[in-house]
Amino acid sequence: MKIHNKKKYLSFLKFKRDFQKYGLEKARSYELILHWLNNRLSRNQFLVLSGILVGCTAGLAGVILKTLVHTIHNFITHIHFEYQILFYIVFPFLGIILTTAIVITLFKGQDRKGIGAILYEIAQNSSIVASVKMYSQVIQSAVTVGLGGSAGLESPIAVTGAAIGSNYAQTYRLSYKERTLLLAAGATAGIASAFNAPIAGIMFAFEILLTGVVFTDFIPLVVAAVCGSLLSRVLLQEDILFRFYAREAFNYKNVPYYLILGIVTGLYARYFVVISQKVEHFIKGLKLSRMRKAMFGGLVLSLLCVLFPPLFGEGYETVKAFTNGSTHSIIRNSFFRYFEIGDWTIIIFLVLVCLLKAFATSFTIFSGGNGGNFAPSLFAGGTVGYLFALVCQHIGFTEVPVTNLVLVGMAGAMSGVLYAPLTAIFLIAESSFGYDLFIPLMIVSIISYLIAKWFSPISPELKSLADQGKIFTNKHDKNLLFALRTEDFIDKYSETINENASVNDLFELVKNGNKNIFAATDEAGKLKGILTLDDIRPYLFNKEIDNLQTVAQIMKAPPAVIYRENQPLEILQIFDDTAVWNLPVTSENNDFIGFISKSSILMSYRQLLKEYSD
Repeated sequence: MKIHNKKKYLSFLKFKRDFQKYGLEKARSYELILHWLNNRLSRNQFLVLSGILVGCTAGLAGVILKTLVHTIHNFITHIHFEYQILFYIVFPFLGIILTTAIVITLFKGQDRKGIGAILYEIAQNSSIVASVKMYSQVIQSAVTVGLGGSAGLESPIAVTGAAIGSNYAQTYRLSYKERTLLLAAGATAGIASAFNAPIAGIMFAFEILLTGVVFTDFIPLVVAAVCGSLLSRVLLQEDILFRFYAREAFNYKNVPYYLILGIVTGLYARYFVVISQKVEHFIKGLKLSRMRKAMFGGLVLSLLCVLFPPLFGEGYETVKAFTNGSTHSIIRNSFFRYFEIGDWTIIIFLVLVCLLKAFATSFTIFSGGNGGNFAPSLFAGGTVGYLFALVCQHIGFTEVPVTNLVLVGMAGAMSGVLYAPLTAIFLIAESSFGYDLFIPLMIVSIISYLIAKWFSPISPELKSLADQGKIFTNKHDKNLLFALRTEDFIDKYSETINENASVNDLFELVKNGNKNIFAATDEAGKLKGILTLDDIRPYLFNKEIDNLQTVAQIMKAPPAVIYRENQPLEILQIFDDTAVWNLPVTSENNDFIGFISKSSILMSYRQLLKEYSD
């Protein structure tokens, strides 16, 4: 009995030390319990527990967002307008205006959004995501999409889940690798809850978020995906879920259809991303205030929705109408209802919808709304698949697998737009219970992905960040170098001497200092040249030294100059090109800042490589 009490007492003392060590005096009761578990469980056990908690929280956030949008949509559809056209004019415009106002007033103008924002935090901010993103994306995207913005909820859900995972890891002082893993687990759970597709959520994490990050732990991702998907299945109503029940059995004789559709969706995906880039560039170039840009984008979106109602909102109901054979109901509210609705009328209508969807989504996102390209790419792919099926039927083919072409078209467009073929394949397979469609899904998705890669090896949405070294790519060695910061390697205590100083002054500097390289500057601190001990040594015992009056006469120009903005990878290339080990760093105005050594970068790289290999 005494031994048992002694063990309890020692355990209490250890917990008390931990309590004081981590400064948990103001922690909530459940946080205290988790801190205690973190110190008692093994690393793997705590990560699994963390995956469950993060997965449930992120999954719940996804459920809340989907429910909010569904509620807003139901509310506005019951508002009576004497003319239906006013519905499509008022609400998309209002959605972008309100979202912009919310960002400006509530979130102080901070509206970095999209998957690129998560990748940036992983590579440049040690996977630390601001806590405000745990709810800001939900509010903004609910307003935008709920009121008819032509964008998707999945990217905001992923960002929200990533923020939840990151902040959980920060609370319990987990390492960078564990923080990154839980960040990905949160995003995984968010995607899994949005589509009720756990495997697709896991594929999303591996294909997009964890690109270039080496991991051996994946169990937290699995349990997070399961928790997110399970919450979605339990809490969301059937009509909110992304579900397709109508499909046809796979027939190998239809493979030619899928081969051609893969090419078509790949080319369409390229069109979609090019239009997106052009619209983004156009809006950024407008010399208008933020609110006026929102008003302009809202007007464009409202006009598009008036002409083509399928562009309103996410568009999943339209795709379901394709699979249910209810195409005429889609055209009923558009201006095409004034024409005789025949086969060519429907084909022209769908062609215009496909072409304009890229504009509607881009204006929604870049003019001030919040959303992503998940749902738009799925909507556009489904429309392209249905359009392709109609054309095949019109030219004389009879046994065309219409429903299957709609489903695999969704996967093809998503694969080409997001550069995520595995995510697309499993998403459609899980959402349609169409595991027997794996072969056509793989054919179309891979062809579309290869076409997209042929045009641009890196997703155009992320290319500028990748070129700047601000996000990770598949090249692991370069990723580690990008994780290093040039500022950390600059020797700001480098020794300098005025170019007009005497050589004897230089000798005194060498005698009293501990450096082997010196910078010669003018009175304003501008770099004029450099000197090394090897340069100075011949003059130390030269009897004719009196003939040399100033430092300027023995200094030399540096082989190259490094700027503070240069990345470590660029700096190493400069070192290799010049075959030296030390180079000066200056500002753009040639103000001397310090010296940087090749060895310091290599030592940091080796240390970082060791940490990533543990």
